[in-house]
Amino acid sequence: MPISGKKVAILVENLYEDLEFWYPYYRLKEPGAELTVVGTGSAPLYRGKHGLEAKPDITADQADPARFDAVVIPGGYAPDYMRRYPALIRLVKEAHAQGKVVAAICHAGWVLASAGLTKGLTMTCFSSIKEDVVNAGAKYVDEAVVKDRNIITSRFPADLPAFCREIISSLEASAPAAPH
Repeated sequence: MPISGKKVAILVENLYEDLEFWYPYYRLKEPGAELTVVGTGSAPLYRGKHGLEAKPDITADQADPARFDAVVIPGGYAPDYMRRYPALIRLVKEAHAQGKVVAAICHAGWVLASAGLTKGLTMTCFSSIKEDVVNAGAKYVDEAVVKDRNIITSRFPADLPAFCREIISSLEASAPAAPH
């Protein structure tokens, strides 16, 4: 399998966009990635905007970015909550600093901005946060998927096929993470 053994953290908090969590979860699992659901620590179980539940494997303060090859940040309203947790922001920031794939869709651009990763970045996001990411120093483009260095961004659920293809392609090209 093309990404067998690659380790991916997928972040979760209440009011995540169900498709933007579950589609990448299963799409990355199918070709062999090992997924770890990382919650903020605010609850033992998180509900998506449409009611699907996601149970975290670990909390952000337990997550070592060195053990992951990628961090995926779903959108919905969850990123506005996620960005309030320093441990989650640290995870995203350190994963990026280590050259890991960091993938954010929809409103997840807020997490990238809070982590200080948007300055000089060409990216896309949901249109309602365009000004937020531009004001945080990003160059916004209206495209299905944008990859700038190790950061992958997409706009909304209809972009999920392109988003996941780019994540998989980037994981295929990346060196493996440190064993845990």
